[in-house]
Amino acid sequence: MPLVARRLRDPDINPCLSESDASTRCMDENNYDRERCSTYFLKYKNCRKFWNSVMLKRRQNGVKPPMPTAVERDEILGAMGKMPY
Repeated sequence: MPLVARRLRDPDINPCLSESDASTRCMDENNYDRERCSTYFLKYKNCRKFWNSVMLKRRQNGVKPPMPTAVERDEILGAMGKMPY
């Protein structure tokens, strides 16, 4: 598997892996009818927007690494009590 593909499949790098997989699976199951999968696309878009805002705040505050690891993301979501996206 190419390096770029491995990085996209790494849960520590890609915070929206499950949303991406769900939208791909929906497209496969619905014969690539984009209208039927619009809710999955919206959820993925909101996920990316949320984690990008977290990453920007961490960069501004000098926190390394800018993207929280998978364990840190689970703690952040647990502290919120519900999914923000």
